[in-house]
Amino acid sequence: MTRDIRILNTGALLELSRRLRSVNEEAVRSSMHRRIRRAAEPLRTDLQRTVRTLPFASQGARGRGGPSPTARPLRATIAAAIRLSVRTTGNPGARVWIDRAALPPDLRNMPTVMNSGRIRHPVYGNRRRWTTQTTTPLWWETTIRRHRPRMEREVERVLDDIRRRLG
Repeated sequence: MTRDIRILNTGALLELSRRLRSVNEEAVRSSMHRRIRRAAEPLRTDLQRTVRTLPFASQGARGRGGPSPTARPLRATIAAAIRLSVRTTGNPGARVWIDRAALPPDLRNMPTVMNSGRIRHPVYGNRRRWTTQTTTPLWWETTIRRHRPRMEREVERVLDDIRRRLG
């Protein structure tokens, strides 16, 4: 997904990263890495839960439908592609994103389409019959907005603790 979330205080993290390298405090760096990951982990978990429980509604209410003809469940496939990475060097911070390479080729654009709230697709693969389904729009941004203040507080707390340890 093109809209990924990055929690970082670039100036403070870069300055702290430089100080860690100059002191060569591997224990402090690994502690910082672990604590930033722990601060971002609930966001990734909540994004996965949100996508797994997104309601889909059909435009036409004819009472038809049924199980997907494919063996892969759409929401679970997308949830499994949500990734979290943490860096303490270079461009330090936490990043949560959807790894499009982990999705099947025909679903690589689906997270963006689902985030728009409107999913248009062929009926059971029949390219002559199309249907539109709706879902909760902006689920990605809404979930991130809920977690952002907590994550920023946590990262700031980590940075303050590391600064105190470095003196």
